[in-house]
Amino acid sequence: MDESTTFLGMDVHKKQHKIAMLLPGSDEPAQWTVNNEPDAIRRMVRRAKKLAPGPVEFSYEAGVCGFALQRLIEAQGVECVVIAPSLMPIQPGRRVHTDRRDAHKLAKLHRGGLLTPVRVPSELEESVRDLCRAREAARGDRTRARHRLTKLLLRRGLVFHEGGHWTEKHMRWLRGLKFALPADQQIFDEYLGEIDHQDQRLRHLDGLLKEAASAEPYGRLVGWLRCFRGIDTVTALSVLTELHGIESGRFAHPRKLMAFLGLTPSEDSSGERVRRGGITKAGNRHVRRLLVEASWSQRGVPRVSKALQTRRQGQPAWVIRLADKAMRRLHRRYWRLVNAGKLPVKATVAVAREFSAFLWSLLYLQDKSVLAERPPRPTARQKAKSKNRSKTPAQAPAESPPRQSARAFFATASTAAAAECEDGVRTS
Repeated sequence: MDESTTFLGMDVHKKQHKIAMLLPGSDEPAQWTVNNEPDAIRRMVRRAKKLAPGPVEFSYEAGVCGFALQRLIEAQGVECVVIAPSLMPIQPGRRVHTDRRDAHKLAKLHRGGLLTPVRVPSELEESVRDLCRAREAARGDRTRARHRLTKLLLRRGLVFHEGGHWTEKHMRWLRGLKFALPADQQIFDEYLGEIDHQDQRLRHLDGLLKEAASAEPYGRLVGWLRCFRGIDTVTALSVLTELHGIESGRFAHPRKLMAFLGLTPSEDSSGERVRRGGITKAGNRHVRRLLVEASWSQRGVPRVSKALQTRRQGQPAWVIRLADKAMRRLHRRYWRLVNAGKLPVKATVAVAREFSAFLWSLLYLQDKSVLAERPPRPTARQKAKSKNRSKTPAQAPAESPPRQSARAFFATASTAAAAECEDGVRTS
């Protein structure tokens, strides 16, 4: 890193930002406050460039301010990095926290190279990701609305016993309910109307997601992901937008992707003590939920259904081979863990962790792997058949001599040794 670089830490908020500037060779920061307005941000960048003797680098923690501030600063010709807050070094003995101190700390850690930056998505990636998150929020709103209605009915002693909830039969039963008290009927109508509203909202968002998935730059990759069992348009587009940059090397190894999704086991080991716990649940919980949900479908017999066959039409052969390999392997993995005594929930999470590795190999190694040219590996039975067919009568192995018993072997050996001794005596 250039020793003439000036580092500026920013403690960002909704209305104002606290700035701490560390000049080269100085530990005392120059601090001031900037309003969260585009013109004020531009003046702040010009001031920093004027005071700095060399390059200028800004940094702030990722949060509610998003990435608009980073784009605005970099548009002025200087570098700005967004820091992962969960990976910031922590000082347990530090009990005083202020905005000025936090900005100073950020500048010092940035100069020391102790910060972990996040990948900043493009404006298109961020907008489509927000669309996927809006759909996730609508799904949660519908779930809460359904819970309110079912708990109201439970308090009134009304329980549906003729099948699962939220089927057509269940909805007909709900619409046929009548209450004696006007207040009960009014609140029931409100709750049922809210569920209908959330259903309509979800259908509208699903249509928008399908339009975005069919357009560039997502159309080709969404088609590839839909070849896997358990993944359709919504899941495929959500994975691509949340893991933006995975195809360009954001995760150099599948273990890094697993750790980012929080699917790796936690550990608290020291000395001779080894203690491992459940998964860390760090990182992106949206993709983690989607992968675990998709992994439940790996319990069934590995076969290609009509819907999956329709989704695979027109896709590359190497993608379909990889999807078939994942389907067989994940099915074996699940039942091997369950038969070993693991709970189905734990087995499904383990399958989701391995599922993420298959997605990494598909999206990251798409142009570097030999999956497109690699033939399927023959099974042990196929190897045995081909070996027997390749043998000719001339190449057939010779019959081995009959085995001798231990007594006959040692009798023959002793006779030979006695003959050698007699020959030695005659020679001498």
